[in-house]
Amino acid sequence: MIEVFKTNVIDTGQANMLVDQINKNFTDYRANFDLQDCDNILRVKCITGLIQSSLLINLLREFGFNAEILTDEIPSSYPNVFSKEYAANKINF
Repeated sequence: MIEVFKTNVIDTGQANMLVDQINKNFTDYRANFDLQDCDNILRVKCITGLIQSSLLINLLREFGFNAEILTDEIPSSYPNVFSKEYAANKINF
């Protein structure tokens, strides 16, 4: 499972410290930041199951940072591309 968070982390020192804390507190998680993204993205992968997002958000909050789950958005200009009918008719496996 992978979860993506929008954060207010702004520099690599903060990001490295938080990745260390995530690895220490959640041994099954692998985390990294993309500070080049406008949302200062934190990506977290759990190698054994589901991510406990609320616990992860609380951990960042303990260090004075904000995080929120970044939801998947499907562009409205491509509604048919993501329909089951389109997928069944157009994609051959």
